[in-house]
Amino acid sequence: MTAPATPVRVFLVDDHALFRSGVRAELDRSVPDLTVVGEAGSVAEAVAGIAHLHPDVVLLDVHMPDGGGAEVLRKVRLVQPDVVFLALSVSDAAEDVIAVIRAGARGYVTKTISGRELADAVRRVRAGDPVFSPRLAGFVLDAFSDRPGAAPPTDPELDRLTRRERDVLRLLARGYSYREIAGELFISVKTVETHVSSVLRKTQMSNRYELSRWATDRRLV
Repeated sequence: MTAPATPVRVFLVDDHALFRSGVRAELDRSVPDLTVVGEAGSVAEAVAGIAHLHPDVVLLDVHMPDGGGAEVLRKVRLVQPDVVFLALSVSDAAEDVIAVIRAGARGYVTKTISGRELADAVRRVRAGDPVFSPRLAGFVLDAFSDRPGAAPPTDPELDRLTRRERDVLRLLARGYSYREIAGELFISVKTVETHVSSVLRKTQMSNRYELSRWATDRRLV
């Protein structure tokens, strides 16, 4: 009879205790091959806890009051380079994704992920695979690819867009709803719709997903 595999040891880093409790309960209750061995709510607690417990995978929040996930990564990887980090954040901004991947995280998923998907992501990064929520992988591919000229200095298509159209497009590509874009830019939803229609017409794209790819290719996001 084959002996059961050793559970993957997981450490949680998030400054919201309620969120940590929910993730711990989800993994401990329904995922027998994963076990949460510790948690922390600050950079200092995380560095000390990881050093003491030696987890296999660290689920890491990106934004925390005392430095954030990238700071945890920098400090831990100096002394424990074998620890695997998977960012788990509410943010889907390109700059956040790229920052933690540059710091050494193996993947990045958002907090909209289901418990089953999160468990699968933990297993995959532990096995050596990069894991990203849909849409986020494009940010990383663009940031780390050797594609000189992907965003040429002079881009006639991009030059046709007004500054406000670029602002709307940048937020649209990050996954903001029309209402969220309106709130961010202090304009009406109707005005957002007008700008999006104009951008679609000028770029000859047919939907927001094509626009997101177009914007990412030109490093607007």
